[in-house]
This record gives sequence, C-alpha cells and structure tokens, in this order.
Amino acid sequence: MSGDATVEREFTVRSELGLHARPAGRLASVAGRFECEITLGRGDEWVSGSSVLSILCLAATQGTMLRVRAVGADAEQAVMELGALIEAPDEDTPGA
Repeated sequence: MSGDATVEREFTVRSELGLHARPAGRLASVAGRFECEITLGRGDEWVSGSSVLSILCLAATQGTMLRVRAVGADAEQAVMELGALIEAPDEDTPGA
C-alpha cells in the first residue's frame, strides 16, 4: 500500500442559492491546490472536484447532501476545507 489516505465526509449545502457558479468555481479552485484526488458525490453520481462544470451538474440546491472524497497525502485537509465551503452561508449578503 502506498500510504495514501482516503477520507470521505458528508456536508449539507447551506446557501439559499445552492451551489451556483461562483461557489462551484471557488470549490474547484480550492480543490486544485491539493495534491490528492478529490471527487464530490450526490446520490450515485460522482464528479471531479476540480471541474466547475462537473460540480454544477450535481445541481446542488439548498439542503442537498454532498459527499467529499479525497485520496492522497493531504486528503484530510482537503475534505475539511471543501466541506467548510459547501456548508458556508450565502456569500452575497451585505457586509460579507
């Protein structure tokens, strides 16, 4: 075994607007900073965490449960950071 960790956790989309283009872009950008392989899942569908279009195809509205899976040396950190983004409240609120 190569010693690569696999970490998977479930998070709830909290934004009233769901996972639209801006947060999907932010997720993909953050995912791209990690060396591990990151996928996002909804139901039986899994997509690349570094592809904005794939993330948008999950059609994650408010309340949607998404799974984040990462495989690699920095998997734990990747899942924690992406989960925080998924569960972040609306970003377009005054004063944000």
